[in-house]
Amino acid sequence: MNTTILKEVKTKADLKTFVKFPFTLYKDSKYWVPPIIKQEMKSFDTKENPVFLDAEATLFLAYKNNKLVGRIAAIINWKEVKDLNQKKMRFGWFDFIDDLEVSQTLLNKVEEIGRENNLEYTEGPVGFSNLDKVGVISEGFDTISSMITWYNYPYYIKHYEAAKYSTEKKYIESVFSFNDVDPNQFTKIQSLIKRRYKLEALNFTKTEDLMPLVDKMFDLFNETYAKLSSFVAINDVQKDYFKKKFINFINPEYIKFVVDDNKNLVGFSIVMPSFSEALQKTNGKLFPFGFRHLLSAKKHSKDVIFYLIGIREDFQGKGVHSILFSEYYPIFKARGVEYCHRTPELEDNKAIQNIWKNFNPKIIKRRRTYKKVL
Repeated sequence: MNTTILKEVKTKADLKTFVKFPFTLYKDSKYWVPPIIKQEMKSFDTKENPVFLDAEATLFLAYKNNKLVGRIAAIINWKEVKDLNQKKMRFGWFDFIDDLEVSQTLLNKVEEIGRENNLEYTEGPVGFSNLDKVGVISEGFDTISSMITWYNYPYYIKHYEAAKYSTEKKYIESVFSFNDVDPNQFTKIQSLIKRRYKLEALNFTKTEDLMPLVDKMFDLFNETYAKLSSFVAINDVQKDYFKKKFINFINPEYIKFVVDDNKNLVGFSIVMPSFSEALQKTNGKLFPFGFRHLLSAKKHSKDVIFYLIGIREDFQGKGVHSILFSEYYPIFKARGVEYCHRTPELEDNKAIQNIWKNFNPKIIKRRRTYKKVL
């Protein structure tokens, strides 16, 4: 009888095996984008990642006939459980061969941990927080992923359904052509909005110059996204962590702020160059040539990703986004940007979708998280 055996990740060698499993599973896929192995391992380091001040994770490897066939991370965000009273057992980094016994064995372990901790339901695939990757692809398997999303094969969906999981949240990912953007849609109105509300756009060419405003940006992020389901605010220690992890990766001119006449932040946007093809070339390693590929993408990528956008609640619906778009337009035009991508957004987040409605976005991927009552 071929029985799946689970092994809990205990050592650095085990963790490396956990992180590298998808490199084997997706080795023939031209749509999967690998992580940087060293960075991925750091995200599970309890001393490195401040999310572990409020959360815990147990990682498992699945073996069958002495062959590695799957992995999963069982996650409890205690801040979510205690402060939001959402007794959720999270799981993510869930990958497996097309074998129902393998996927069920991994999910059974997550459910077991959830029951042991008196949690009420499981949900995944999700990360530790709202700034992590989310969702299993349900449509759009033939488009390349990004550095901030997971990829999966089409067979994953049947495994969730076979395990009696039901759809919990739905996400969409969209893209629009920059060449089709009509600047008249926002250049005229943005001048009016600036005058009416005494607003000013802030632009930067050096990362160190924008850093003093990044904490305020994360505060506004917490405020803006607080009403979304299962939102867990990031704390001050996590702010410092994300500054080091993400901000240095991003061209400073791709980060925009809008402030009022008292220099209070009312809006922000973070855009990233697409690193997808560069990461595929690195194959998970920065040395000896990985850095070169990433630096080239940072300077020359013709695709950009709108990673985060936030407008203070009292300014929502007042055209602040037109100021942000107006600031990006000449930069994108000068760099020859061709396509603008959007990260996964909740399908029912109408406020964010209204921002993009005039750009004729095309949905290229749909994602879901799945839930099971314990």
